[in-house]
Amino acid sequence: MLIFASDFKSIQMNYKRLLLAVFFILTLSASAQKNIPANLSATLPRPKLVVGIVVDQMRWDFLYRYYDRYKSGGFKRLLSEGFTCDNTNVDYIPTFTAIGHSTIYTGSVPAIHGMAGNDFIIQATGKSMYCTEDTTVRTVGSSSNAGLMSPRNLLTTTVTDELKLATNFRSKVIGIALKDRGGILPAGHTANAAYWFDDLTGNWITSTYYMKSLPDWVQKFNAEKNAEKYLKQDWNTLYPINTYVQSFPDNNPYEGKFAGATTPTFPIKTSTMFSNGYAVIRNTPYGNSITLDMAKAIISNEQLGKNTVPDFLTVSLSSTDYVGHLAGPNSVEIEDTYLRLDQDLATFFTYLDAKVGKGNYTVFLTADHGAAHNPTLLTDKNIPAGLWSGPEILKNLNAILESKYNAAGLVLGFGNYQVNLNNLLIAKNKLNEEEIIANCIQFLKTQTGVAYVVDMKNIQSATIPDALRSRIQNGYNAERSGVIQIILKPGWYQGYGPTGTTHGTWNPYDAHIPLAWMGWGIKQGKSNISYHMTDIAPTIAALLHIQAPNGSIGQPIIEVLK
Repeated sequence: MLIFASDFKSIQMNYKRLLLAVFFILTLSASAQKNIPANLSATLPRPKLVVGIVVDQMRWDFLYRYYDRYKSGGFKRLLSEGFTCDNTNVDYIPTFTAIGHSTIYTGSVPAIHGMAGNDFIIQATGKSMYCTEDTTVRTVGSSSNAGLMSPRNLLTTTVTDELKLATNFRSKVIGIALKDRGGILPAGHTANAAYWFDDLTGNWITSTYYMKSLPDWVQKFNAEKNAEKYLKQDWNTLYPINTYVQSFPDNNPYEGKFAGATTPTFPIKTSTMFSNGYAVIRNTPYGNSITLDMAKAIISNEQLGKNTVPDFLTVSLSSTDYVGHLAGPNSVEIEDTYLRLDQDLATFFTYLDAKVGKGNYTVFLTADHGAAHNPTLLTDKNIPAGLWSGPEILKNLNAILESKYNAAGLVLGFGNYQVNLNNLLIAKNKLNEEEIIANCIQFLKTQTGVAYVVDMKNIQSATIPDALRSRIQNGYNAERSGVIQIILKPGWYQGYGPTGTTHGTWNPYDAHIPLAWMGWGIKQGKSNISYHMTDIAPTIAALLHIQAPNGSIGQPIIEVLK
């Protein structure tokens, strides 16, 4: 083929244009690469594993009350290596376990996520509902009914659900706690599994909501009889008892006793207390130990942190709550429980370092609520306080209403510090609900220990501090909450006995919670800026670059994140 001079010049020109075009494209590509932020180049950087730890009934001040006795690897490691939000508070009333766990992981409040208490009354029917009860499922791992549970009563997604959605369900999510609600609610609707403790057998169990049978490794773990091994050790103090200077004397009138014990004192012979079941482990620090043992087994056997996307383990440590209810926050029992928990956390963090890799995981530690001082202890020290006798007051109120309306039992109860009316009876007898509410408020305002009685339908006109108004509104779910909110005076709570303690109120001892972060993506430092329990889930979502839960009202804590 002949090529003329004019054709050759044309080919040269086109070739030069092609080279210029290729050079221009390569230059643009290189420039674009330089302008891509480091954290968005290649694979999206995220932690391999997120571990959420909720210490049930941990008052914020327990981070510092026993600080001098903590070792370097547990609570002190969180405080020194991580970021601590020292002014984090609960956003709602009342402060109970199911609500706290739900709020931490949804970024929402009972008004939206629907968890109005550990137990609540369905207002349309008057039926009492346990937070995680589900009669459509069956127990897996035991013959008991302790497994008839699921997250179906939770009305919103959790941040763990959002992680599953964001990764097309490739992330593994597993929850663990002695309490069913502590294992189920944080893990959300889409969890691979949730496990909780069965008092009858001492085993970790689940429900058919998650699986038809326990994995082989769980069955093998249960076969080790770890609960029995711990209880056979008995419970004595970790250190000489005279060194527990942050606690009242071991034998005092403010503490409850273990069943069969004559005094509330150490040593506690747990080895003689489990012949009819293993529930006693809940009231000892060994309950936290066995939970963290199971958490390590989950990480190892489920290969958490080895995925191509982040995994999530939720851990709730329930024994701190059981010991607190029994003995109160000023007891040697609670001090020893936290000193032992400090050691267990140190061991757990070291395990995470080895198994997942230091710097590859993110941990946060918080609480679902705090706890009050025992009212009798306070009054003995000249601090105003008291026990509010709900059952007696309820009896007297119903007697007054019956005499006026000729109907018995118009008030079902004062659960969650609310007045729950018998709506079916009111409708049947064609009674005036607003008039009954007014009668209840008038009576309750006269009762000792009551600060405010709030009609939920008229809360905007109630003469109460704005901070209380917002918390009451956040805690009120029209389908599951009573129509009247009772606010007791500081230091008062509805008591079930003169010893130990409880929680449920708006006051700092119940609502001021610890919040510490550590690991991947977390700065080192501390802050006293005011944050909320509802801010925890959005912060995790920001860390993971995923959507916040669908009912979330919180904001990411920017200070925490690198």
